[in-house]
This record gives sequence, structure tokens and C-alpha cells, in this order.
Amino acid sequence: MAGIAFVLYELLSVVRHLTGRTTGFDLGIFEQVVRQYAHLNTPVSELKGPGVNILGDHFSPILAALGPVYLLFPSPVTLLTVQAAAFALSVVPVTRLAIGTCGTRLGGILGAAYALSWGIQSAVAFDFHETCLAVVFVAFCVERLYRQEWWAAFGYALPLLLVKEDLGLTVAAIGIYIVLRGPKKTGALLTLVGVAACCLTMLVLIPHLNVYGQNTYLGQASGAVGNPLVRFVMPIQKLETVLMLLAPTAFLALRSPILIIALPTIAWRFWATNPAYWGTDLHYSAVLMPVVFAAAAAAVPRVHATVRAALPRYSGQFHRAIGAWCVTFVVLLSVQSPIGQLFRAAAWRPVLSSAERETLGTIPDQATVAAENSLAPQLTNRTTVYLFPSYPNQQFRPDWVAVVDPPVPGLAPADQQLTAIQQLPALGYELTDRREQVSLYRLTR
Repeated sequence: MAGIAFVLYELLSVVRHLTGRTTGFDLGIFEQVVRQYAHLNTPVSELKGPGVNILGDHFSPILAALGPVYLLFPSPVTLLTVQAAAFALSVVPVTRLAIGTCGTRLGGILGAAYALSWGIQSAVAFDFHETCLAVVFVAFCVERLYRQEWWAAFGYALPLLLVKEDLGLTVAAIGIYIVLRGPKKTGALLTLVGVAACCLTMLVLIPHLNVYGQNTYLGQASGAVGNPLVRFVMPIQKLETVLMLLAPTAFLALRSPILIIALPTIAWRFWATNPAYWGTDLHYSAVLMPVVFAAAAAAVPRVHATVRAALPRYSGQFHRAIGAWCVTFVVLLSVQSPIGQLFRAAAWRPVLSSAERETLGTIPDQATVAAENSLAPQLTNRTTVYLFPSYPNQQFRPDWVAVVDPPVPGLAPADQQLTAIQQLPALGYELTDRREQVSLYRLTR
């Protein structure tokens, strides 16, 4: 099952890149960072700005582990392959736990439903993110928690502290689960480690490494509070996200204490003022998927016993009913899911033509380039890429500029990009090549 999942994830992500659907934010950023790690340099991402240390943006030193792999295969496809492998590997502990609690048939269905869950698919369909590594550790951790292998769970939880700064709260929640279900001292220790690491990274390390001397994301937790309960549940999009988290497993996850591990991630997302965190798009829900499915699998025996006691006549149909629910949900989801789109011709139709790729190919290796967001990941493996239209400017002028002309709305509005293109001659740039919608400018003075 994990092998099939890997093929689907790899196909989805690589096809997106080869057809020109990946972006500088975020595949280009992560490639720049891993590229620097591969050459034992400070993890600077020029797409975030000249000299910007990524550890001052998000604390993800675990990405250094990808450096040796990237050194052997220096390509954005390497990152996408690692991500596909990580998500596929997480299928193993989730399915193994489900089979152990539900039997081979229902356990297999739950494992397949996890592999095709919307949270995983959304993450695969949005470039590369360090979240894929967190999903693996969380998946193995919750399996060990269910088996009451406390120190093994402790060991799987610790690497989360190196994946991203907010995951210290997830580590603390894992510790709280251990306090409730296992050795209290072990759980209390893990809780303290998680909270301390979160405070250290968010309040000390990130501000110290940040170009502005602050954690810029903490501002998303401020602002007018009003009624805290309302802030957690409104707008209605937040409740829809909760519904989508619980619905794939027939809400069984609500019957397992494992679900408390998901609460910190849900809490900070809903408390933040950034609407991108509230919904079901992007990669923010991927780390919740193994928790929800493991919680549902762990709850099946308990719920089945309750049904057997209350409705003995129907208890024999319980597993079939849950399996049918999961299959129905996956089938309905597949109509518009990213993997489902692979079976439509539009997904294979390039948005970046071979002629446009040839234009980008004329830029020399090791050159400095200001590139529009959709063009950046096509260049980050061999040039130093800055984000257009932020650059060029009077203070910094890269050797080359690659733009989409006429512009299309992206990170910057189309009119802002058009104004920046019109100003390129005044900054000393000359149009050297134009094929279809890609234009290339070179600094001449």
C-alpha cells in the first residue's frame, strides 16, 4: 500500500513540476535552503531576500539531513521525491495500527483512506514542505503510543522539535497523553521538553537569526481578541475544517484520547489571523491526518463493544458499515482531488512550454536572476534566484530578469508586475529573448 501511495504522490508532484505548476514560494525556497546545506553553507534563501537565513523565518534544521541526497541529485525533483517517500512511509504505521485493531479488511480500508486523505493530497499538491518529515514521526509515534511503548514514542516525538517551531506544542501534547495513559514522569518530562523547546525557538532562536530581529509570525497571534471562543470557531470555514478532519473516519476519532495530539495544531491555526491557516487547502492539515486516523482505528474496538451491547443484532455489520463509509468518502473526494486530476488530460498539459524552457535555459549557470514566482523553481538548482518584482531595484540588480509577460496574478498583482517590467530599461536591462509568455532581460549597464 505504501508503494502504491509513493507512486501516486511522486507522479502528482513531479508532473506538476515538469508542467510548470510549481512555484518559488515554496519549492524554490526549500531548494535554495537544501542546496546551501548540501554545500555546508548557512541556509540562506535569496527568494526570501538577500542574505535571509531561513532559520530566522521557520526553525527547520532537520532539512540539513537532505543535503547529502541533494548533493548527489541536485534537482527540485529530489525534494519532491523525498516528500513522496516520507508521506508513503507514514502509511505503514497507520495501516499497521488499523489492521491490529480492526482486522485486515477494515484496517486495510482505513489505511487506504489515510493514504488518499485530503490532508495528505493537499500537501503533495503544494510543492515541498518540511511538514512531510513531521508526518512520518507523528505516524510512528502514535502507533507506539497505542502499543504503550512509551520510550519508543518519546524517541519518535523528539525529532519533531527540529522540523518546525510550533511542533514543540505537539510534542507537549504527546507528553500529556503519556501522563494520562502511561508513566507520568516520562510524560511530564516530554511535556516540559516540548514547551521549553517551543519557547526557545520562537522567542529566542528565531528572533536572533531573523533579519529584523523578531519572530514575524507571532504578529498573527495578536490583534483584537474579543470573545476567544468566537475567534476559535468563526468564520464558519474553521468549523468546516474540523468537520472535514473527522468525517473521513465516521467521527470515530472523537472516541480516542489520541486525538488530543491534534489540538495544538488546530488551536494555533484557528487563533491566527491569517485566513490561509483556517481551511483545507495547502499543507497545514497533513500532520493532523495520522493522528485522526490512528485515533479512529484505536476507537473501533471500544465503539464496536458499545454497539454489541446496545444493538447485538447489528453488531456484526459494524465493520462493514465503517468500511463502506470510508470508501464512500474517498470515492466522493476523488472526483476533485489532486490525485483524481491525474486522470484528466488538463493535468498533463504544460503551462510552461518547451520554447519557454529553452529561453530560461539560455541563462548561464551560477548567474543571479530575478524571476517571477512561477519561473523560480525552474532555475533554483543552477542559479541564484531572487523574487521578481521585489528585485531588481536601485539597491540590487541581478544579472538577469525572467518574467511572464503579459503578467498573470500571483504573489504580486499583475499591474504591479507590469509596472516593474516597464521600469527594467531604466534600471539598465535589455530584452534579450522572448518566447510566448516568457521574456528574458539582461543587465547591460
